[in-house]
Amino acid sequence: MIPKVSLWVMLIFGIIAACVLFFGGNTAEGYEVAGDILDVPNFTTLFLGTNYVYFAAAILVTLIFVIAGFVANFKKDSKKALFTLGVLVAFILLFVVCWFLGSPEKLEIIGYEGADNEGFWAQLSDMMIYAVYALFLGVIGCIIWGAIYTRVKK
Repeated sequence: MIPKVSLWVMLIFGIIAACVLFFGGNTAEGYEVAGDILDVPNFTTLFLGTNYVYFAAAILVTLIFVIAGFVANFKKDSKKALFTLGVLVAFILLFVVCWFLGSPEKLEIIGYEGADNEGFWAQLSDMMIYAVYALFLGVIGCIIWGAIYTRVKK
């Protein structure tokens, strides 16, 4: 019951935040970017904040379930629990490798004057992009392996 209610509450807040972003109007003055006027929505911060909260909640819930699954598996079968721990270590290793592949150098973005496109934030963005690429390739590989495995098993 609680997961279903939580899902509906999060869905409603997400829809409200998206509607406010898209229908809440723009700033009184636009920003000039490469000669064009760029209108910025009034409630961009609300929308981004909502997404940050959802992202943090997803990470927290995932960690709780991984730890609970590890403890439950360790009580039943320690070999299966170590496999679960190995998968977690592999994910952490993936993100560490992707972090070092990222570059902290400043990105030249037309019309942007801030400092959030260099250093830690630039490297974090690169890390996330590389991790998505690696996970996408992993999913494609698992789909192909699963199809081959089921064909051979028959």
